[in-house]
Amino acid sequence: MARLRPADAVAVPEHDEHALDAATILRHRLVTPLFQPIVDLDTGTVVAVEALARGPVGSCLERLDRLFAAASQAGLLGPMDLMCAERAIECELEAANTPPMLFVNAEPAALDQPISARLIELLLSDLPFRIVTEYTERALSTFPAALLRIAGQSHLLGNGIALDDVGADPMSLAFLPFIEPDVIKLDMHLLRNPCAPSTAEVCAVVAAAAARTGAVVIAEGIETSADVDVARTLGATWGQGWHFGRPTRAADLQLHVRGAAAGIRDARPGLHQPIGSPFEVAIAGATGLAHDAAIGPALERISVAIDGQEHAVVLGSYCEPGDVAPWLPHIDRVTRQAAYASVLRPGSTPEPFPGESSLVVMTPDYAAALSSPRFGGASQT
Repeated sequence: MARLRPADAVAVPEHDEHALDAATILRHRLVTPLFQPIVDLDTGTVVAVEALARGPVGSCLERLDRLFAAASQAGLLGPMDLMCAERAIECELEAANTPPMLFVNAEPAALDQPISARLIELLLSDLPFRIVTEYTERALSTFPAALLRIAGQSHLLGNGIALDDVGADPMSLAFLPFIEPDVIKLDMHLLRNPCAPSTAEVCAVVAAAAARTGAVVIAEGIETSADVDVARTLGATWGQGWHFGRPTRAADLQLHVRGAAAGIRDARPGLHQPIGSPFEVAIAGATGLAHDAAIGPALERISVAIDGQEHAVVLGSYCEPGDVAPWLPHIDRVTRQAAYASVLRPGSTPEPFPGESSLVVMTPDYAAALSSPRFGGASQT
């Protein structure tokens, strides 16, 4: 498909900055993002820029938090979030120099909406940069299915995903094994508290995930050369912050390139797509079927393995309450230990897998699954 020319981007009309509301901003596309560089810590090369949405300059809705609060109050949060992404791409297309990658934030409360026709048009054009969509831990717990769907679409288009503010909340680490982001962005409080035990714990988990998946680690909030050194000790290879440049218009962005810019790993289409029911997935990796008598001890081992961990995720599904009744005390204990738990029951939406009962427990460094067409005689993985 043909690349969209700069002239195809929507022009921003003049406006009365004192009589603005979310509907007016949305109707006239009065969002002009600023861009901040993301830099390779070793070479100083700009490897990407992050788009930071802003409302009309000088207006009461210039700040993103106020803009999105007004949009939410007007019932326009979803369209506003999509328009901000559209404008980020449009403004970069208008710039004389384009970066290798463009990071675009996604609002968690708007993830379950259909993608706009304009954004589809932009994403399917011959863009000169890859798009990396950023999520926070709020997206993981609010709309996990929608997040995985969008992540899958991103990979199909050759783009990537980033998990932002990692370490700010246990949920971000809990969902790392499920999302397998291409980029992991360390929350800036880790940079400010590098010697804290919690920082060491977070960075150890992130380092293991990055080594296993090939993800890039970015440190946010770098303001000094000393911060650069700290960022490296935390395991970051890329950095972002005022030390490298403050947010600015696309036309004013300085892209310092010193040799070939490093990138994120290649897209992996199908990574976030289901390859069967829970039992089909479990039996493919199991050594055999377990008898009923083995289920109780297996659940006990799972409970012991995640005892004291704050990053556990528990997922379950059953069609007949009687299938899981004998094991409910064990399951309840495992679930109480989890940072996030979700169970599909009869009559719930979405429906459980027909005829199957399953339990999946995951932490950043541990995984266990019990699954069966009827819970007794389950596959253990």
